Amino acid sequence: MDLEARVTDLETRLAFQDDTIQALNDVLVEQQRVVERLQLQMAALLKRQEEMAGQFESVEEEAPPPHY
Repeated sequence: MDLEARVTDLETRLAFQDDTIQALNDVLVEQQRVVERLQLQMAALLKRQEEMAGQFESVEEEAPPPHY
C-alpha cells in the first residue's frame, strides 16, 4: 500500500470517527436533559410525599374516638 492510499484511508477513518463522536455526543446531551428532568420530577414527588406524610401523621396522633 503506498503512502497516498494510507493517508486517504486514515482521513476516511477520521471522518467516520468524527461523525460517530458527534452522534454519541448528541445522544449524551439528550440523555442528560432527560436525567435532569427526571431529577426535578423526583424532587417534586419527594416534596409532595413529605407534605402528605405530614398530613397523615397529624391524623394518626389524634386520640381515638370515645366509642373505642
